[in-house]
Amino acid sequence: MENTLIKSDYQTLIYEFRGYKVMMDFDLATLYGVETKRLKEQVRRNLQRFPEDFMFELNKDEFESLRSQFASSKRGGTRYLPMAFTEQGVSMLSSVLNSEKAIQVNIEIMRAFANYRALLVDSKDFRRELNALDDKINQIFKFLLEKLDALNQKQIDQPRRKIGYKLKNEE
Repeated sequence: MENTLIKSDYQTLIYEFRGYKVMMDFDLATLYGVETKRLKEQVRRNLQRFPEDFMFELNKDEFESLRSQFASSKRGGTRYLPMAFTEQGVSMLSSVLNSEKAIQVNIEIMRAFANYRALLVDSKDFRRELNALDDKINQIFKFLLEKLDALNQKQIDQPRRKIGYKLKNEE
């Protein structure tokens, strides 16, 4: 099984389930160059290393949601629900799959998670700045509306000057 992903594509393999950013067992198996069956086998042999916040199995609804993200299923039928690994779980995998390739791929995956986190922080900062700009725009509109109201009130309060021709006795 050849690793056909380039390092910058790792970030596209990060999904969100149950409030965690995760990578799926089948994607990790491809990256590590092992069969998904073997990866799961090693995890099941070392379950004590993978608490719920490191790894969990998707439920049927989550799996259907994941499958709907793929245009067509390349995997055919699966007998077992996929495992989802958080950043800590992926890190733990490198100790379970103790090979040089697993270590190198793991380093790149950790970098992808870090980049993903940085992107989220940047978007939060952008959102915060956008909200501040929106507040300033609202203040400007409020100020302009107040000035318009004052101008309209001033025009209503002042008697209007008559326009048109004036007769000599009106002066």
